[in-house]
Amino acid sequence: MQPYGVNQLRKMFLEFFESKGHLVMKSFSLVPHNDKSLLLINSGMAPLKPYFTGQEIPPRRRVTTCQKCIRTGDIENVGKTARHGTFFEMLGNFSFGDYFKNEAIEWSWEFLTEVVGLDPDRLYPSVYEEDDEAFDIWNKKMGIPAERIFRFGKEDNFWEHGSGPCGPCSEIYYDRGEKYGCGKPGCTVGCECDRYMEIWNNVFSQFNNDGHGNYTDLIQKNIDTGMGLERLACIVQDVDSMFDIDTMKALRDHVCRLSGKQYGTDHETDVSLRVVTDHVRSVTFMISDGILPSNSGRGYVLRRLLRRACRHGKLLGIEGAFLVELATTVIEGSKDGYPELEEKKEFIFNVIAKEEANFNKTIDQGLAILADMEAEMEKKGEKVLSGENAFRLYDTYGFPIDLTSEILEEKGLTYDEEGFKKAQEEQRAKSEGTFGTHSYTGKEVSVYDELDAEIGTEFVGYDHLTFDSKVSALTTEDEIVDALSDGEKGTIIVEQTPFYATMGGQEADKGVIRTAEGEFVVEDCIHLAGTKVGHIGHVTKGMIKIGDTVTLEVNAKNRALTERNHSATHLLQKALRTVLGSHVEQAGSFVNEDRLRFDFTHFSAVTPEELKKVEEIVNEQIQNALEVVTKNLPIEEARKTGAQALFGEKYGDVVRVVDMGGFSVEFCGGTHVKNTSEIMALKIISESGVAAGVRRIEALTSDGLMKYYAEMEHLLKEAAQLVKASPENLAEKITHLQAENKALKGEVDSLKSKMAQEAAGNVLDQVKEVKGVKLLAAQLDGVDMNELRELGDQFKEKLGEGVVVLASGNEGKVSLMATVTDAAMKQGAHAGNLVKAIAGLVGGGGGGRPNMAQAGGKNPAGIAQALEKTEEVLAEQIH
Repeated sequence: MQPYGVNQLRKMFLEFFESKGHLVMKSFSLVPHNDKSLLLINSGMAPLKPYFTGQEIPPRRRVTTCQKCIRTGDIENVGKTARHGTFFEMLGNFSFGDYFKNEAIEWSWEFLTEVVGLDPDRLYPSVYEEDDEAFDIWNKKMGIPAERIFRFGKEDNFWEHGSGPCGPCSEIYYDRGEKYGCGKPGCTVGCECDRYMEIWNNVFSQFNNDGHGNYTDLIQKNIDTGMGLERLACIVQDVDSMFDIDTMKALRDHVCRLSGKQYGTDHETDVSLRVVTDHVRSVTFMISDGILPSNSGRGYVLRRLLRRACRHGKLLGIEGAFLVELATTVIEGSKDGYPELEEKKEFIFNVIAKEEANFNKTIDQGLAILADMEAEMEKKGEKVLSGENAFRLYDTYGFPIDLTSEILEEKGLTYDEEGFKKAQEEQRAKSEGTFGTHSYTGKEVSVYDELDAEIGTEFVGYDHLTFDSKVSALTTEDEIVDALSDGEKGTIIVEQTPFYATMGGQEADKGVIRTAEGEFVVEDCIHLAGTKVGHIGHVTKGMIKIGDTVTLEVNAKNRALTERNHSATHLLQKALRTVLGSHVEQAGSFVNEDRLRFDFTHFSAVTPEELKKVEEIVNEQIQNALEVVTKNLPIEEARKTGAQALFGEKYGDVVRVVDMGGFSVEFCGGTHVKNTSEIMALKIISESGVAAGVRRIEALTSDGLMKYYAEMEHLLKEAAQLVKASPENLAEKITHLQAENKALKGEVDSLKSKMAQEAAGNVLDQVKEVKGVKLLAAQLDGVDMNELRELGDQFKEKLGEGVVVLASGNEGKVSLMATVTDAAMKQGAHAGNLVKAIAGLVGGGGGGRPNMAQAGGKNPAGIAQALEKTEEVLAEQIH
C-alpha cells in the first residue's frame, strides 16, 4: 500500500467513480442553498437532498463529489483529543434511483482493495441486523466469510433523520493493527479503541418514515455513500490521527514554528496546537464561501472559531497577529481541490486580519477582567461565576460564552448558565446555531412541494417581453388545482416565460397573463424546485385552466427601470474596486424600478472623497455610452476573460457573461440595458455599515433620481418659505438666524442667572454645623438643575469647607443636588449616598460621586422634609 497524499486520494476517488458512469460535481458551498434546517453543510448528501426527495431532477442519475463539510456540535472537544475536528472532506458516490446494493458494495470494495491497495484481510464489513440481502452480497458475491461480517442494530446501522427517506447501512472497518488497539482480550470491530476504524458507509435509502415509526418502501431507491477523506488518509499514511496526515501536518508544523513549541511532548500544548490547526482551516474555507463574522448564525460560528484560534495562539506564546500567515498554508495545501481558495485569497486574508485585530484589542482586557472575577470568587470561596458577570464579558469584551466556560473549566470552575441565558435571552436564541425545527427537505412545507418534478419552465425574457405559452400547473395558496377563477389568488406555472423571477438581487417582473376569457395580474415571480418558475398573483376576470395557451406580458416600463438600476450596480462594483482595491466583493444587492442597493466587502467607512470619485467614474462610463454585450460561455473560458464571479455562488458548466464595453465584465443571469447611456446618471444617496467588513451603498438612477431631485427641490422651497427666504439665499438667512438665536440665548442665560441669584437671597444665613462640618441645606424655587449646580459651586466656595444641599421645585418637578468639599469627604461625608437617602422623600431617586450628586423627583411637597433629613443623614456619615 502506497502512502498517498490527501490531494492524490481525492483525485483517485473521483476518477474511479467517473469511470463507473458518475458525473463528478464540484463541492457545493458550505452555505446551504434553500435549506433552513442547516446552518452549514455537514455531510456529502446534505446539498443533494432535493435529488433524493424527488423535488428536483439530478443532472445525472449517478453523481460523485468530494464535499467540504463543517460540524460544530462538539467544538469544545476539538483539541482535547486527536479525533475531533470541525472541518472535513466527505467523499461520496450517489445513485438516484439507478444502481443499488450490489453495485454500491462491489465498487466500495474494488476502490479500497484494488485502487488504494488496502489489504482485503484487514477489511471487515458490517450490516444492519435485519438486512439479509446486504449480508448475502458480502458473503456469497464478495466472498467474505460469515464470521467477518458483523450485524449491528438500529443505532449503528440504520440511517434516518426524522421523517423522510431512510434505510439500513453497510459500513466497512479497517484493522489498523495492534499498535492502535486497547490490548484487551476480545477487542474487535465495534470496540471504542482506535484499532478498528470505520472508513466507508453505504446507506441504502429504501424506506420512507412517516415520522411516527411507520415505514413504507420507496418507489425510487437511492444510494448515499460517504467516506471521510482525512480518515482514509490516516489509514493509507499509517499515522495516529488526522493531525498527522500530510496537508494537516504541514499546517500543524507551521503553528509549531510560529510558537516555538514541539508537538507530542506536552498535553496542554498539543491541545492548543490542534485547536489552532483545525480552526484556521475551517475559517479559511468558510470565508472563501462568503461567510463573514457576525453575532448570529453561521457568522457567529466563524467568529467563535477565529477567537478560539486567537486565544490558543496566545496560550502557545505566539506574539501579534498570526492567522493570515497560517491561512496561506491552508490555501497552498488545498487549492488543487478547491481553486476558490486561491481566487479569494486577498479577501480571505483581509477578513481574518480585521477580525483578529478587533479581537486582540479586547482579549487582553477581557482576560484581565475575568482574572479579577476569578480572584473575587476565590476570596468568597465560590466555584460558579455569576450569569451577570459572564454576560458582561460577552457583551462588553466580545468574549464568546464558550471561551469564558473553557477558561473557567481549565481551573475547575464553571458559570451560571441559567443566569447567563436570562441576561442574554435574545442574543442566545440567535447564536444557538439553528433555525428551529424543519422538515427533512430543509424547507417549510408548501403546496409547491407536491408539484411534479418533471415540470420545468424555460426563461425567454432576455429577448421577449411578451410570449405565448401553455399552462402546465396551477395552485392556490394551499393546494394544486385544475383552474383558477375570478378573484382567486394563486400561482401559474407555464412552459416558457418572459417574466424574470427574483434572483441575484434583481426583483421580479410584474405584468399580466391573459387568455381569450381570463386575466391574471402577476404581482411576484419566484423560482421553485428544479427549473420551475411560479407567477404569483390573482385572477381579475374569467378563468385560467391547465393546458390553456396564455399570453404573458411583462410590464415594460417596470423592467426597463429595473434594468437601469441593475446595470448601474455592475458599473458601481467596478468603480469601487478601482477606487478602494481588489478586495471589494459583492456581498449582496437589491434592485427594483425605484432604486438600487449594493453591499460590498470593505473594512472601513468609505470617505466622502472616495464616494465622489466612485460616482464620477460610474457617470463617466454612462456618458461613454458603452455597448452592453451578453454571451454564454463555458465556465473555464469565462474565467479566462477575467469576468467577476459572484461571491460564494455555485455556477454551472456554462455561464452568462455581461460585458459593458470592457469596463465591467461579470458573471450574471439578470437582465440589463443594451447601452449604458440608458441609465442616464447615478447618484449615491448613502453609505453605511451593515455588518463586520460589509458596507452598503444606496443609489438612484434615471426616473428614481429625477423623482428624488423633484422631492429635494420641494423640500428646499418649503424650508425657504418657513424662514421667509428664497432657495438662493436660504443659507445666508439661516446663518443670520443662528447668530440672532445665539445672542438671545445669552440674554436668557444671563436673566436666569440673575433670577437664581435673587432666589438665593441671603441663603448663607441658613448654614448649620453638624459634628463640626458646615452644612447648607436650602430650597430655591423656580431654578433649573444647571443653575442649581452653578449656585452649589458658588456656595461651596463661600463656605470654604463643608456640604451644600440645594432643592428646587419647578412646574411640579423637583431638582436636588449635593456637593461636598475634600475636607468634608475625609470626615465621611458622601454626596452620592446623601442624595440617595433623601431623594425618596421628593418622589424620586438618584445618586452620584462622593463629591457631587444629583437627583430628580415628582413631589415638591416633600422638599422641606428632605432638607430636614439631610442633617440626620450627614450626622450618621461623619466619623
